[in-house]
Amino acid sequence: MIEWFKALHVISVIAWMAGMLYLPRLFVYHTTAEIGSVQSETFKVMERRLFRAITTPAMIATWVFGLAMVGHGIVDWGSIWPWVKAAFVIALSGVHGLYARHLKAFAQDRNDKPQKYFRMLNEVPTVLMMVIVIMVIVRPF
Repeated sequence: MIEWFKALHVISVIAWMAGMLYLPRLFVYHTTAEIGSVQSETFKVMERRLFRAITTPAMIATWVFGLAMVGHGIVDWGSIWPWVKAAFVIALSGVHGLYARHLKAFAQDRNDKPQKYFRMLNEVPTVLMMVIVIMVIVRPF
């Protein structure tokens, strides 16, 4: 059963990261759309569907399958790497929550962040993911 958990966990992570990397790009483009325009309304639909249909369910599945593996005792909590990984997964979940806040602001035509902010925010999940993957594969600590 553990192999199924691993496979489903990896699939979930890939889907979650796809959403975490694409949503801020939509925000970048959305900042240039005039409020009330067809383009702005289209971005609202795209952002909402990506977040609710893919990104959030994938995050939940990632946590469920990850915790299922932890529950089956495959992690050596005496090492440092799982603690670092857990901290960065929690941070990634926090970024997910931040995206939810920005999604709501755009939906209500209340975004006050510039395009450059979303361009920089787009890099945060990548950095977090890199540390997470290194902790799992390399296990430097």
